[in-house]
Amino acid sequence: MVRHGESPYDGNERTRGLTVKGQLGARSIANVLKEEGIDHVISSPYTRSILTVEPLAKQLSQVVIVREELKERIFSSEEKRLPDSQLFPLLEKSFLDPNFALEGGESNTDCQKRAVKVLEELLNTYEGQKVVIGTHALVMTLMMGYYHKKYNLDFLLQTTKPDIYKMEFNGQELVGVKRL
Repeated sequence: MVRHGESPYDGNERTRGLTVKGQLGARSIANVLKEEGIDHVISSPYTRSILTVEPLAKQLSQVVIVREELKERIFSSEEKRLPDSQLFPLLEKSFLDPNFALEGGESNTDCQKRAVKVLEELLNTYEGQKVVIGTHALVMTLMMGYYHKKYNLDFLLQTTKPDIYKMEFNGQELVGVKRL
């Protein structure tokens, strides 16, 4: 799991790119993962996620496979990023009540179901292979939280931009997680 690098706070949620720091982070991701024997690079459709894993894909002479289901949780019908002053209370409420959603948005439960469904599909499709998934902190946390409750709001808040978590599976069973 690769959390995207730093992106500007202004602009459309789907098309925001990376800051200079985020671009450096993407190169760092490529360097950290170049010796991992990655077989496939998959990403959220959001530009910042694609740009974070793209240097690795290019280094491996691969293309980034985009999966819509790995997109960020939809908080509201608006396409803009919520300011932190609104986002943090919303996150707290969402982890206390996983079915909570603003009008036009999705709940943690809905987002988790969407993301875990594609993760399970990827585990079947690429069984025995190493796959990088470029995604977002909340989606990553919800996917990991499906397998163990320690991946919660506290975990989410301590992740960095970018960040890498190596998840090891035996079939569909999570057997290990290591932060790289």
